[in-house]
Amino acid sequence: MDNLTSILGTFSLLETTAAILAIGYLILAIRQNILCWLVQLISSFLYIVIFFQARLYMESALYFFYAAIAVYGWFQWTSGGPHRERLQISIWTPTRHGIVLTLILVFTVLFGMILRRTDAVFPFLDSFTTIAAVVATYMVANKILENWVYWFVIDSISVYLYQARELHVTSLLFVLYLVLIFIGFRRWWFDWRGQDAPIGR
Repeated sequence: MDNLTSILGTFSLLETTAAILAIGYLILAIRQNILCWLVQLISSFLYIVIFFQARLYMESALYFFYAAIAVYGWFQWTSGGPHRERLQISIWTPTRHGIVLTLILVFTVLFGMILRRTDAVFPFLDSFTTIAAVVATYMVANKILENWVYWFVIDSISVYLYQARELHVTSLLFVLYLVLIFIGFRRWWFDWRGQDAPIGR
């Protein structure tokens, strides 16, 4: 009970607000509701501050990207189709996944080595979740089905990363994400199967 009270005492209003907005973003994204990008934009600005204070610099930088991709995603979902119509769900080829995963590994090592020269904590884990999340967010913006698989791996690692830095609200948020990811994949899968099952560009 004392441990629970201690954890609750570390919850901040800023982090709680950002977490609630992040949940809202994911639920809206699962439903393919374009308002998810507006919610993400606001949440991203809050997390920039939160992660900078926690000395997770790559995570903080990541949320600058999230803010930019929120604008990109808005326009992609409304007119990103081949004839500038509403974007449809698609998949990537195994070859493309192989190339992307190799690039994630290379940049993880590169940025991890750079961050080792700073006071950053968990430089390689921080770098991996950041680089992989950049890719996964791009996939969401382009409605690539497999984004949910990428997110499951990223968020599983993130639960440990945030808990270790005593970001308890965000850690719990990512546990919830793991559940929502299954829902999101299932819903997008059935939507994709109801289309012409296109291969992503």
